[in-house]
Amino acid sequence: MPNEAKAIRVVVADDQTVVREAVAAMLGLYDDIDVVGTAADGTQAVSTAIAERAEVVLMDLNMPGMDGADATSELSDRAPDVNVLILTTYGDDASIMRALDAGARGYLTKDAGRADIAAAIRTVAGGQAVLDPKVQRQLVRAAMQQAQPTGRTVAAPPAGLTPREREVLTLIASGMSNRDIAGHLFVSEGTVKTHINNLFAKAGVRDRAAAVTFAFQHGLGPTPE
Repeated sequence: MPNEAKAIRVVVADDQTVVREAVAAMLGLYDDIDVVGTAADGTQAVSTAIAERAEVVLMDLNMPGMDGADATSELSDRAPDVNVLILTTYGDDASIMRALDAGARGYLTKDAGRADIAAAIRTVAGGQAVLDPKVQRQLVRAAMQQAQPTGRTVAAPPAGLTPREREVLTLIASGMSNRDIAGHLFVSEGTVKTHINNLFAKAGVRDRAAAVTFAFQHGLGPTPE
């Protein structure tokens, strides 16, 4: 009999007991996700993730003591193999950037559905970044504002980027998901992921938020209408 795939080890961190328990119970319905612990604050999140060898921490931001962003930063230093997926009510630019700068690999708001959360856990466990579409649109808007004419010239894009990779980068900066990009280019999502992995490596970025900023800094952002 073939071996079954190993379930993703997940810690759920939220200071609200009802939310924490509900999310843990919801994730327990998936055979490929194993909730190995819960935490009520950032300090518990870090210690539990390390003790339970978690692969993903589903992290709230606003928690007592050590908050979610500080816990994410500590995990990045102490347990870099742990992938943090933010799940929070906060969708403002400052919260988003603080979490991503701390090392979060994904960011969802709490209006995300059960299937969206499970899919995001699988994505970040696989080493990929994931952003709520609304969050990505906010990052695009912020990057466009920063890119308004200031008398400065933008840096030329790296010569190593292929024309297709430049095109994909521009589509990412326009706020498109991988599925949207695949439909736009008439290619598979797998092909899009390959282009993204290649351009991330060449551009020296680790997630979509950094890719959006990179695109505008190098003149590859979408042209404002």
